[in-house]
Parts: sequence; C-alpha cells; structure tokens
Amino acid sequence: MNLEPHQQQELETLYNRYAQRLDDGPLEQWPDLFTEHCSYQVIPRDNFDAGLPLAIIRCESRAMLVDRVRAVRETIMHEPRYLRHHITNISGSLRETGEIDVIAHYSVIEVLHDALPRILSVGRYLDQVVRSSDGALKFIDKRVVYDSVLVPNTIVYPL
Repeated sequence: MNLEPHQQQELETLYNRYAQRLDDGPLEQWPDLFTEHCSYQVIPRDNFDAGLPLAIIRCESRAMLVDRVRAVRETIMHEPRYLRHHITNISGSLRETGEIDVIAHYSVIEVLHDALPRILSVGRYLDQVVRSSDGALKFIDKRVVYDSVLVPNTIVYPL
C-alpha cells in the first residue's frame, strides 16, 4: 500500500537523521534509530542477488550497533576522515501489519585530510521500518547492499 504524504515525509526525516548522525554526529546516537531487536547488514550485491548470507558487517541487535560505535571510537586504528551520505529515491510501501518496506539509493563520499574526496560506496538500502512505542519510526532491519565487488579497506563507519 502506498504511503500518505505525511508518512513519506516522516520516512524521509528518518533517513535524514540517519545520514546526519553518521556524517556529523553524534555517532553515539546512531543506534537510537534502530529498535532494540534489529538487524544491520552490509552485503555485496553479488551475494545478495545469489541469495548468499555472507555480509561483511552483521549486527543482530542495537547492543551490537552500540559495540560497533565503541569500536570506531576506541579500538579501531584509522586515519581521521569525513563522510557524506547522499540518500535518494526513498520509496516506502506500507504493510497491513504497519511495517514499512523501504528501498533507497545511497552513495557515501569519503574525505581524508590530505586527499581529494572519493566515492567510498554506492548501492541501495533495503529496509524495514516500524513505529516504536514512543511513536517514532525506527529501523528493524537494514540491509546495505553495495554494488561493487571490491570492498574498500577503509569502511570504518557504518554505511
């Protein structure tokens, strides 16, 4: 079922918050956009198209997302960088159960302090969004399907 205009606007607001928290922070608030029991996966397109379960990043709860943020902040050694997420073509379909199936396209630009900007990743989000008990839309399932066969070794932050 198609979304009403106010539902589409609310969905786009969720994706804007998603990009803002990853790009400008605070990164520690990124997991708050997910339900307690959620799934976040970064999957190569070839594996996704073949129905293979291999993901290069897999988190199966909000607690695992919090651990991912902690790893980025405290344990992973990496050169400082800036990211810019561009999320477009956000299209949602409402289920009878109230969940929203969403497809959106993304690109992530990475900027290191001493280098020109470069495209880090391009692909699509295949998501399920639900309304939480506090009334906000949250991700219950986020699959980041990236188009390249190659994986940059600089994927530190969530896509």
